[in-house]
Formats: sequence, structure tokens, C-alpha cells
Amino acid sequence: MELTRRDALAALASGGVVAGVGAAGLRQSLADAPDDGVDLPPERERGLLLAVARVVYPSELDGVREFVETYVAGRADARDGYRAAMRDALATVDDRARAWRDEEFLALAPDDRETHLRELGVDTADPDPEGTDAERIRYYVVNELLYALYTSPAGGELVGIGNPQGHPGGTDSYQRGPR
Repeated sequence: MELTRRDALAALASGGVVAGVGAAGLRQSLADAPDDGVDLPPERERGLLLAVARVVYPSELDGVREFVETYVAGRADARDGYRAAMRDALATVDDRARAWRDEEFLALAPDDRETHLRELGVDTADPDPEGTDAERIRYYVVNELLYALYTSPAGGELVGIGNPQGHPGGTDSYQRGPR
């Protein structure tokens, strides 16, 4: 199944973020590093987001890079302080990989990335923006990526929701059963 920028923009719109800026503008915002005190270059931020997305997203998805760059840039930049907190959570993932595994998170094999996130406790942590490292990573990174996926039309199809909340579909979409 292919994720597209259109899916990302649709998910943004359903989440209340104005999506009229266009994909190019959103992608550019993720390329610009804010002056937030977090030492994380834009390329690394993108790389870490994509690496985590590839762990938490189903493997049959294509177009993950464009989807993540478009969605996360638009949503993170739309909320004050959110991107800084997200960048800090990503930096924590990377710092812990260096400390525990003597490698950067991006240098880990895909299975080792998943193991690393589990060892951080991200898979069982309650999302809390003010909580422990695992809770903040869960809130700002993992849940954000999952929210993006499952509020998009293509992601909704994966779990049998042909018409996620906020997307038009008429009476046909809610009167028929899942496929």
C-alpha cells in the first residue's frame, strides 16, 4: 500500500492543521532547524523520524519518507514548542543508542532499532509530554507517527476504517461493513 503526500495532507486537515501551504512548504519547514537549543541537524531529525516510522509502521507500506516529512513537518510546526520537544525526544533516542550500543540509532540494523525502542520502554510507556524519557518519546515520536498513519485514508484502510474521522465519504461509508 502506498502512502502519499495527499494522505499526509488529508491527515493534517482531519487533525485541524491548515494544509493549504502545500507539500513543498511543509517539507521545507522540516529542513529548517529551529533555534531551540537541541543539537540535532535537520537531516538527522528527518532520518531519526523515518527510522522510527519504519519500526512502527507496517512493512508493506511504500512512500513512508514523503508521508512522514509532509505530515510531521506540518503538524509539529503548527504548535508552539512542539517541534522542540519532538527534537529533544529524538535526540534522546539517538543518545541512548550511542550510550547503550556504541552506535547511532541510524546505524543500527532495523531489528536492532526495534529492540532499542523496546529496551527504552517506549512500547509500554504511557504517553506523557512531561514524563520520563520513554513517555516523552512515546508521546512526541511514536504516537505522533501512529496518529499520522491511522488518520490518513491509506492508513485507515490498513485497519479496516475506509473513512477515518474527518474525511468525507457520505452515508455509504458508514453503512457498509469492513472489507
